[in-house]
Amino acid sequence: MLEQLLNLVKEHGTDAVVKNNAVPNEINDNVMSEASTSILDGLKEMVSQGKIEDLAGLLKGGNLSSDNPALSGISNKVSENLGSKFGLSSETTSSIASSLLPKVLGSLFGKAQDPNEKGFDISTILGALTGGNKEEESGLMGAISKYGGMVGLDQNGDGKVDLSDALSAVSGNGKKGGLGGLLGGLFGKK
Repeated sequence: MLEQLLNLVKEHGTDAVVKNNAVPNEINDNVMSEASTSILDGLKEMVSQGKIEDLAGLLKGGNLSSDNPALSGISNKVSENLGSKFGLSSETTSSIASSLLPKVLGSLFGKAQDPNEKGFDISTILGALTGGNKEEESGLMGAISKYGGMVGLDQNGDGKVDLSDALSAVSGNGKKGGLGGLLGGLFGKK
């Protein structure tokens, strides 16, 4: 997933990094690479700190602006790491973080919603964020399940989002139009 994040940072980093006069051109690639690593580490930290509901909210289309408290830790991590590794001012690193974070995460979660995007599926994202820790992954899925009923993920109408809903979605027998409908509901698309 780090490679996908790096590609998204490069895609959205032109104004924040490349055209930024405070960032020397010879370190542009390194700054974008570090920003990618810091974003991924920040998302993993959310999971390890038990902020599963915050992350589930982001995954289903929550507020990605810099004023979202759930993202402040990631933004701070990006800013601090860029400052310490490259000697950039806190004003410069804060600007980079606040510009990149909403665009990169919005694009990441948007691509995860698109069944035509390869390498951005929700299971890849969850695996990368939990490091393969099934307990944390099940906690994140539990939060998604908890909120899933509120956004129409309950395929069979039994009041909970579970494996049978996933099977109904995959088979296309669900009330929400198959897997696309299930994932669309998760990410706020109807």
